[in-house]
Amino acid sequence: MSQLKEDVRKEKAEEIAKSIIELVDEWQSQGRFMWSGPLSDNHTGMAVFEATEEDAHRFYDKYDKICSGVLGHHMYQWESIPFLSML
Repeated sequence: MSQLKEDVRKEKAEEIAKSIIELVDEWQSQGRFMWSGPLSDNHTGMAVFEATEEDAHRFYDKYDKICSGVLGHHMYQWESIPFLSML
């Protein structure tokens, strides 16, 4: 989950968008699964992906470096979608 910080202009978010897209493209180019997109408030987004704990933390660390100061973000572990491994 990510949300644009209140004191940040939308233009600042647009500046980091390219780096976020590149990170997601890198993830998916390795054959990894991810669903992502904005929520209806136009300030919040969510991504759902399957990964080992190590890979998830590595992805999150890269995301944090890109988004720090612009987006508030949190990673939650959700173990209730085992069907993703079948895709």
